Amino acid sequence: MLRAATLADVPQIAAIWNPIVRDTAITFWPTERSEPEIAALIADRQAGGHAFLVAETDRIAGFGTYTQFRGGAGYAHSQEHTIYLAPGQRGLGLGRSLLCGLEDHARARGHRLLIGGITGSNLGSIAFHAAMGYAQWGRIPGAGWKFGQYHDLVLMGRDLSVTRDTPPLSPGVISG
Repeated sequence: MLRAATLADVPQIAAIWNPIVRDTAITFWPTERSEPEIAALIADRQAGGHAFLVAETDRIAGFGTYTQFRGGAGYAHSQEHTIYLAPGQRGLGLGRSLLCGLEDHARARGHRLLIGGITGSNLGSIAFHAAMGYAQWGRIPGAGWKFGQYHDLVLMGRDLSVTRDTPPLSPGVISG
């Protein structure tokens, strides 16, 4: 089941997010997120008209959210998403459900682009996004720093005005 996150979900969201922050380079965020910080993030996203969704089985199995890609009115219709799943929940269709839910939410609010910023070594996420119709729009070498080394950032995006049975929007030049 997919639904909007509530404050009651914060401990389970933290239990998914913080090991990813602490133990992986999937995110470049350097420190674990406190429960009050996560609660504020959920409230801010939802108050700003952005989704913060959870995938629920018998517990919270994953979450996804989006917000404006960059600051400023010129980027108002370009959004960046984040999706994380609990261990053992990959390959069950939950990531697909979360991403489709975020896309539907963003599209309904008039957004055109949904962009994922993915660590270059996260080949599973890159393959997932490609399977979901996302094209690689850029690679920024050494953009992120974690665990004493630099990591590439891969930007993958999808034009929400294009249906899945047509090719995704591709820029004139794709690096990487």
